[in-house]
Amino acid sequence: MRTPIDLVQALQNRRSIRGFKPEAIEPGVIREILNLANRSPSYTNSQPWEVAVVSGKTRETLSRTLYELAASNAPANPDLPNPESWPDAIAQRTKTHNIKRFEHLGIGRDDKERRKEMRLKNFEFYDAPYALFIFMDEGCGAWSTMDIGGFTQSISLAAQAYGLGTCMQASLAYYPEAVRSALGIPANKKLLVGMSIGVPDLEAPLNAYQTARMELNEFVRWYE
Repeated sequence: MRTPIDLVQALQNRRSIRGFKPEAIEPGVIREILNLANRSPSYTNSQPWEVAVVSGKTRETLSRTLYELAASNAPANPDLPNPESWPDAIAQRTKTHNIKRFEHLGIGRDDKERRKEMRLKNFEFYDAPYALFIFMDEGCGAWSTMDIGGFTQSISLAAQAYGLGTCMQASLAYYPEAVRSALGIPANKKLLVGMSIGVPDLEAPLNAYQTARMELNEFVRWYE
């Protein structure tokens, strides 16, 4: 059942959930969330998003396939290339984030085994019952990737009204050929991002870590 939720509250409370309870979700709830997200703005009303909703046996099979690829260190080949570098200030934020996240979990910098273990949880969808894979036709351009970013944010915000949490995962797009093959999706549909969705387990260690945020004066300039 949907619970009224203030947009400001939703924005303040949204976070990436990396631990879910084994609770089933009615398909109709996912349908309603996606219907709400479909109200997202897009360039000339192009609505470029395409979504594959994965659950049940298909979820289990796809999770196993992706997990085995990642566990064997198969080279990633995402349709949307990972950044090769960042500007200095951004690089420092990402570095600090990674250090603090592992420190929170008590994982040392040299503990490669546990770090890999945590990375592989991505491909188990953090035990969420549903995973969403978001595609874009190869004929679309950069504006469409921005539109789809807004669409995925809308999913995250709408999910909270149903007591659900989400995690946007670039790692779920590392092996797009495997995803397309498993789901029967043609090669001209480019996989941009994956998302786990389910009931948050707020006692899971991964969910206790809170990311730091920039101060307003770090990213805003005022002109009068």
